[in-house]
Amino acid sequence: MNKPIRRVSIFCLVLILALMVRTNWVQGVQADAWASDKNNKRQLYDRYAHPRGNIIVSGQPVTKSDFVNGLRYKYKRSWNEGPMYAPVTGYSSQAYGSSQLENLEDGILSGSDDRLFFRNTLDMLTGGEKRGGDVVTTINAKVQKAAFDGLGDKKGAVVALDPKTGAILALVSTPSYDPGTFAGGEDGDKKAWTDLNADANKPLLNRALRETYPPGSTFKLVTATAAFENGLYQNTGDATTTPDPYKLPGTETVLKNESPDERCENATVKSGMDQSCNTVFAKMGADLGKEKMRAQAEKFGFNSTLDTPVRSEKSIFPDSPSLDQTAQDSIGQHDTRATPLQMAMVAAAIANNGSLMQPYLVDQERSASLTTISKHTEKQFSQAMSPATAQKMQDLMVSVVENGTGKNARIPGIQVGGKTGTAQHGEDNAGLPFAWFTSWAKTADGQSVAVAVVVEDGSQNRDGISGGRLAAPIAKAVMQTALGK
Repeated sequence: MNKPIRRVSIFCLVLILALMVRTNWVQGVQADAWASDKNNKRQLYDRYAHPRGNIIVSGQPVTKSDFVNGLRYKYKRSWNEGPMYAPVTGYSSQAYGSSQLENLEDGILSGSDDRLFFRNTLDMLTGGEKRGGDVVTTINAKVQKAAFDGLGDKKGAVVALDPKTGAILALVSTPSYDPGTFAGGEDGDKKAWTDLNADANKPLLNRALRETYPPGSTFKLVTATAAFENGLYQNTGDATTTPDPYKLPGTETVLKNESPDERCENATVKSGMDQSCNTVFAKMGADLGKEKMRAQAEKFGFNSTLDTPVRSEKSIFPDSPSLDQTAQDSIGQHDTRATPLQMAMVAAAIANNGSLMQPYLVDQERSASLTTISKHTEKQFSQAMSPATAQKMQDLMVSVVENGTGKNARIPGIQVGGKTGTAQHGEDNAGLPFAWFTSWAKTADGQSVAVAVVVEDGSQNRDGISGGRLAAPIAKAVMQTALGK
């Protein structure tokens, strides 16, 4: 072989070796990065090239995969009762991505999860179509519907929990949206997406998990718990040393109670809760101080990130610099903020004798052949209070329903505990108040449920907005349905 040919041969060999190294580098090292690159549409096309798995509620799918046989997509996602279940499922759109369970559980639903490798390989060998797996939720269809119907055309949210396990039985946010209206990529889908994002009522916002509100008087449950846990008061019948009105510490600002009919001066803890006396619990919070108040709030989940697995916005009990601010924080005003999930957790811990269970939305993941891939294991979030304190708090909440502001939540033959709240907000409290009701119910045979309802209803007259009037009847309907009453 002459010298020029030898040089060309060596050069070609080097090029082949370089190509082999590059190919292996791309496939072995950079494969995941290329696959997940936002500009790589092949993964998106593959997601809709076969039937997507379903999200299951009470044994039935609330999602579907419709065959469309389009140029790039063979299937399109659709939903049963889309607006009712959107806060649970989220959306899966060919043009606008995905959210919530549709996003977080995409590996199972699309069939790309490594745990489905055997099932996918078997389908490939037998000529079967690739199929996604299912995600089985904890949602109870009847409870979800009761919450959705209860809110109706009101703006707000409902969360229902099983206090013993942490299972989320209902997760509702209104106004809602139908994910199917923008699941494709046509002009109609674009218009629906644009209209939803431009809507001032924010239908795409999951108010149950992603919106925080001043919790108002429902937060007095946390303050009373802190008082018992720290020995400030021993029993529900203990008298407080509370002036009416109450001058906030270090200021000339006078805090008054909502109604002149309330008898809050030196009220007992129980009477103060029945009447929802601002003066009693503001002074209680100031007497305890911000460190003890914050420690108790954090046992309930405040200042923590909660994944259900859908992430909830963090509820806040602030590190306020002065006692007058701590006093206001302790009645759910000033800078205290809470999600409906958080306030349902407060009620659940009280109902469960002080043990707060981690809330969860997914019970199990399974393959298309119904083989269980994973099963949720219940776990405790915290021991929010002692059983003795929990019993006192249960007594207080039952008294609120029987004798106080929560009478609209009574259920014949069922023990119900609750706390109303009417939270002020806006500059100089000029906004229409938010109506809250936080509650639990128990049957004689040990069934229980905890519910939080918030209504932010701009159509109401300001004087007609109260937790007892607007939110308590919704909570009652949800609790009755959950307990089969």
